[in-house]
Amino acid sequence: MNASTTLLPAVVRPAVEDRHWLSSDHCASPVLDLLDNLGWTAVDTPEANVHATSLDGRVYVGWLPEDPTAWKRNIVWQIRVQPTEGDPWVLKFGLHTPSEGVAGFIAALVAHSSH
Repeated sequence: MNASTTLLPAVVRPAVEDRHWLSSDHCASPVLDLLDNLGWTAVDTPEANVHATSLDGRVYVGWLPEDPTAWKRNIVWQIRVQPTEGDPWVLKFGLHTPSEGVAGFIAALVAHSSH
């Protein structure tokens, strides 16, 4: 069977300048700005770590750039979720995960939980 090229999906290639976020600058602002816009409670530690909790207390986000225990396990971001039903779960992101990717995950999580 031979598929016509008109039936195949078009390949979309973003311009190179649109890919800047694929290489993280290790800046936490995309996530911290999102959490601030969501109205989450955030606490900075003297070591420059940030801990934030959702309004309902079911989601925790930690930015742990200066936590030696987290660094030993290659963790920079930690997200803990306590669902209304089911078991709690944890997701951890390392140094090489762009903050924009972490922010996108959190935004999707929040959007999904509001349904």
